[in-house]
Amino acid sequence: MARIFRKSMLFNKPMFSLFLFTILTCAAVECAQAQMQAPQPAPETKNLAYFIGSWTVAGDLKPSPMGPGGKVTGTETWDWMDGHFFIVSHSTMSGAMGNGSGLSVMGYSSDESKYIYNEFDSMGQIENARGTFENGTWSWTSDEHMGGQTMKGRYTAKEISPTSYSFKFELSPDGSSWTTVMEGTATKK
Repeated sequence: MARIFRKSMLFNKPMFSLFLFTILTCAAVECAQAQMQAPQPAPETKNLAYFIGSWTVAGDLKPSPMGPGGKVTGTETWDWMDGHFFIVSHSTMSGAMGNGSGLSVMGYSSDESKYIYNEFDSMGQIENARGTFENGTWSWTSDEHMGGQTMKGRYTAKEISPTSYSFKFELSPDGSSWTTVMEGTATKK
């Protein structure tokens, strides 16, 4: 009896059409999923590999609206995030403003055609910058919020060698005249 029922179901045109439609739809979905590829990082992301590893940072902080001047030392350890779209850093620092730590994420935005940098530190500060990379020089710009004022920030890092770079951080009230706030070097351990 079950055999006759199945046979009559296959020859029933509406049921056969539904069965065929279901099979073809499933096959099309399978084919589309097989053709979809996982997203890939932009080629510019490869430039971030320079920072992978542990770094010792030493700088000279000038007296400014950010605080008193003095020596600043620290460490940064950068690693790739799964997928290689971003790199992540855990850092420590000590100097005239005390001791602290931070968490940073750097990547490349194809939508903006800019590198992105976001940092959150143990003093409650949030840094959000956009940057470019050309001929071994990283150039970053940001808005800095201090004491109810917004100033323009500019951070420049120049690759000296595969294990060393120099850096300079500058501030400007209007984006045209700049004052150096900190200069220093970083060395890969």
